[in-house]
Amino acid sequence: MIKIAIIGASYLQLPLVLKAKEMGIETHCFAWEDEAVCKDVSDYFYPISIVEKEQILEVCQRICINGITSIASDIAVPTISYVAEQMKLTSNLYSDTLATTNKFEMREKFNKHNVLSPKYVIANNYSIDGFNFPLIVKPTDRSGSRGVSRIEKIEDLGNAVDRAKAISFKNQAIIEEYISGHEVSVETISWQGEHFILAITDKVTTNEPYFVELEHHQPSMLPKALQQKIKTETIKALSALNIMYGASHSEFKITNSGKVYIIEVGARMGGDFIGSDLVRLSTGYDFLKGVINVSLGCFETPIIHNEFCSGVYFLSKETTRILPIIQNAKEYSEIVDAKLTDNELHSALCSADRSGYIIYKSLKRFYL
Repeated sequence: MIKIAIIGASYLQLPLVLKAKEMGIETHCFAWEDEAVCKDVSDYFYPISIVEKEQILEVCQRICINGITSIASDIAVPTISYVAEQMKLTSNLYSDTLATTNKFEMREKFNKHNVLSPKYVIANNYSIDGFNFPLIVKPTDRSGSRGVSRIEKIEDLGNAVDRAKAISFKNQAIIEEYISGHEVSVETISWQGEHFILAITDKVTTNEPYFVELEHHQPSMLPKALQQKIKTETIKALSALNIMYGASHSEFKITNSGKVYIIEVGARMGGDFIGSDLVRLSTGYDFLKGVINVSLGCFETPIIHNEFCSGVYFLSKETTRILPIIQNAKEYSEIVDAKLTDNELHSALCSADRSGYIIYKSLKRFYL
């Protein structure tokens, strides 16, 4: 039987586990047991931290896996590439994944390859001479808006840096000039260095200082010429990072003057249901199956239909209007999934503060 290792076992990985099982693949999940919802769903579960790459390699060699992957987890990316490289499986190079999981190293790659990105400096004995406020401060190695702050004046910089470093795994932060504009992400899958763009996702976030994502919608409603510019910059960014295989999630800001700035790239499927649900709902392409197949060393060129709109709304104190819709989701034919995950509503300071969601599919954008 074909065997696949899945790094992580939280709710983020559940769609991946279920898809692999649907494909008749034996699933082996690695993660701590806390919140490991995949523990009772996967065929085998190993209570090993996803960053313990040597331990995971030892198990994977013993059971002779045929592929290794994960979705929506930056932390899992180096472990996947390390194990795959040691076992001669399909993956990006381990040395290249270190840049995709460190925002400073990523900025350095973009700068080297002339990919337009915000002005930046590592927050370590730094100088911001020549920078213009406002600034964004973020950990170099976290996702989901954790530790991200926007600051308007120099007096607030120290506290923002301390906050970002405190949540960073490596106690590192990066300072960037803030780019104002429309925010999108680009969902792609790559095979042998060829990049296939699946969808451009329009985003809605909270205001400063935290910019937590509250809505995602596909397809983008930006003008076609601008979308083509974004696609071109996506290919440049993926090539700069030497991403050769698998899913990628690239985030951009588009200014009023039409400049396209790359914010960051994740060498993995986008979270927030973007990769696991929205791409399939809007394009008809089974992104999960595609990611699994790439990890197993096989690939079929995606066929994209773009017949539907899809999206997700998240519940928080900022979006209380959607609570009654979640509670009465069956009354809406457009809603394909809705869930209340926390009976208490929180202000969205990071993605973990959200208390529920609505996922839709419709012939046109579903406004709430």
